[in-house]
Amino acid sequence: MRHTQTVNVVQPDSQSHDGAASLEEAIDFVVITGFSGAGKSTAIDAFEDEGYFCVDNLPPEMIGALAELFKLEGSKIERAAVVCDVRGRERFAGLAEVIDGLRAEGMPLRLLFLEADEGTLITRYKETRRRHPLAASGLVAEGVAAEAQLLEPLRERADLVIDTGGMTAAMLRRRLGGEIRGTRPGRMAVTFESFGFKYGPPRDADLVFDVRFLPNPYYEPELRQLTGRDAGVVEFINREGDLDSYMAVLEPLLDHLLPRYLAEGKSHLVVASGCTGGRHRSVAITEALLARYRESEGLLVDAAHRDADRPV
Repeated sequence: MRHTQTVNVVQPDSQSHDGAASLEEAIDFVVITGFSGAGKSTAIDAFEDEGYFCVDNLPPEMIGALAELFKLEGSKIERAAVVCDVRGRERFAGLAEVIDGLRAEGMPLRLLFLEADEGTLITRYKETRRRHPLAASGLVAEGVAAEAQLLEPLRERADLVIDTGGMTAAMLRRRLGGEIRGTRPGRMAVTFESFGFKYGPPRDADLVFDVRFLPNPYYEPELRQLTGRDAGVVEFINREGDLDSYMAVLEPLLDHLLPRYLAEGKSHLVVASGCTGGRHRSVAITEALLARYRESEGLLVDAAHRDADRPV
């Protein structure tokens, strides 16, 4: 499962009610669910770091009670995030019904769904040596299969689906931080990311640019251990003006696309540039884009270098 577009946004049906608009303006209520081992603990930490009131392993029937707190006069809770998953055992089966009920009442609720392929989930469980909550026999694959059946109705209702396969915890936190900040009216978080094709394309990228046509500093012994952050590497890549020529094409394209993504209400965009090892060319371009768009109105910009610090 390798896709350049890995985030699926599904707009759920919801009914309009009196007062719903004011609620939408005042609060943000996020329910986090998904596969065990897909990063829900990392996700709830990311929301807590952004100032959300957070609850882990909340039973579905208590989600409605928490939602009622938003409506109380004088309530100081305006942003909340909760994790609800199969640890709730038989109670978890009622989550879809709770989500539907709250949306029908006009609650501006967002459902975040985290997933990963079976191989990734099994590897993560082996690393932590924890037991899967649905693996009666102790086999993680058995638990993942059982969990997939329970989660299918929730994935269909999700506002945001993130495939965390290939992501480190830091990468997921950065991605969620962008999503959270991007939900502020009139703002979009943009992450410029560098990567190496030899390690696989990033799963979270919305736009991917292959820059392997540029001169490769790897074959210069004095530049091999450096990265695209170093001036000598940038000068080598641009020794015949190739870098300037590429940026002269790329920047107008992004100038055209970014305002349109923002106008469509997209909260977070990942623009990835890839070279062979993710150390030189892609890093130089990512840093250039960060500098170019750092002060752009309506954009919250950061950079991520997935493979730049790998051993040469």
